[in-house]
Amino acid sequence: MNLNDLFDLTLKGCAKQGALEFQGSSLTFQDLDVRSNQWANHLRESGFERADRLAVYLPNCVELIAAYIACVKAAIIFTPINVLYREREIEHIVDDAEPKALLTNRELSANVPSGSNVWCVEDVMADVGQRPVDFSAEGVEGDSLAALVYTSGTTGRSKGAALTHNNFAANATALNTCWRMSAQDRMLLALPLFHVHGLGNGLHTWLSSGYRVRLLERFRKETILDEFLDFEPTVFFGVPTMYERLLAAPPDVARAIGLRMRLFVSGSAPLPAATLERFRKLFGHTILERYGMSETMMNLSNPYAGERRPGSVGKPLPGISIRLADPDSEDGRVEVADGETGEVLIKGPNVFSGYWRQPAATAQAFTADGYFRSGDLASRSSDGYYTLQGRRTELILCGGFNVYPREIEEFLCEQTGVAEAAVVGVPDTVKGQAPVAYVVAAAGFDAAALLVRCREGLASFKTPRKIVEIDELPRNALGKVQRHLLATKAMAT
Repeated sequence: MNLNDLFDLTLKGCAKQGALEFQGSSLTFQDLDVRSNQWANHLRESGFERADRLAVYLPNCVELIAAYIACVKAAIIFTPINVLYREREIEHIVDDAEPKALLTNRELSANVPSGSNVWCVEDVMADVGQRPVDFSAEGVEGDSLAALVYTSGTTGRSKGAALTHNNFAANATALNTCWRMSAQDRMLLALPLFHVHGLGNGLHTWLSSGYRVRLLERFRKETILDEFLDFEPTVFFGVPTMYERLLAAPPDVARAIGLRMRLFVSGSAPLPAATLERFRKLFGHTILERYGMSETMMNLSNPYAGERRPGSVGKPLPGISIRLADPDSEDGRVEVADGETGEVLIKGPNVFSGYWRQPAATAQAFTADGYFRSGDLASRSSDGYYTLQGRRTELILCGGFNVYPREIEEFLCEQTGVAEAAVVGVPDTVKGQAPVAYVVAAAGFDAAALLVRCREGLASFKTPRKIVEIDELPRNALGKVQRHLLATKAMAT
């Protein structure tokens, strides 16, 4: 069985049911099936073959979803690109994935590096609409690749996490079961679909269970409460930043929303225990926090029926094995005791097949006995609840996105007036963390101008909150920057 078999249970089995609302328009599952068939025929007739890549650089929209389903049907590898990325970041993904085409819109096309085979959705839709409405899905094995989801690596360069049909199917099946997702649900989906949170959790639980979705182009704090009241969802997947915004709801509005809701889920960054408690009092719901990552999708979850423990990400999902390894254990076989901190190692059908065209990085990411080294640190309680304690590396989690300091540092060091740079994460009440840059100045240094260049050249969540001039970077005897000292300085300023 592959994703086509799973999706057909809904696309064909629930054909006449309402499937998707977006900006005032509605589609049934049959409409979506037909639209994706036309996209699949367009891809085939445009020269796409099995295992070719289609890069998609679009905000949330119907055509992104139709193109994804079409890729699944035609055995094409879907390669989403973060819409906040700019030319520098997109160029790396295009060079690495070598997509046959890049689907975007006219507004975003200005950010695409020259030489790419760009399809603007506004230009190709007329042709797509003329394609046949039937398509025979390719027969593929469950271990065939379905998507390349790019996620920052420890060197600061994005790596393509190769996710299979089986990975997505296992993830959706576990969540549908453990979170009791069903055709009776209504999902308000504001997560970006270029991210594995929206793509892996949102789209796949929907397409495998048949509930109704209202898709938002993005989360807007000015209108989100009206969307809740109008659509009356039962389920919402969000990140901590979204829940911080929802806490601004008037009590009567929060109660009205809470009366219709069944489940609020949070992930992609740690949810402060204080936020969980404030939300519970305001909306009458305890947010369910879980833990996942691009390479594995969901690993751990607080229980749907049972204690949702503040600060904890719960217990392993079905079929998933978790080992907390001593960080000093090279082979990952030495486990820590309950209450002690170890690196989270993961094994299960949700774990990706490896990094695209990076065999050395793939080998390094797995233990000899097949566990994936997450790089995350956690402790386990005596009754089996896991609590994340941070990263082994310097990962910054900003608004649900992974930010590695090395990438920002490399960009800063390319700019006029910068001799050296180091970036650390500092606590942020809204975004979880935010990057702060420490710069050793050279001739021509101008902090304000440097921030402007960062905003132009980097995604917004990678742009430093502030740039601090410093005489020298603290280093140890071997010359390695002591980031913990900078982090302490950043929190004090």
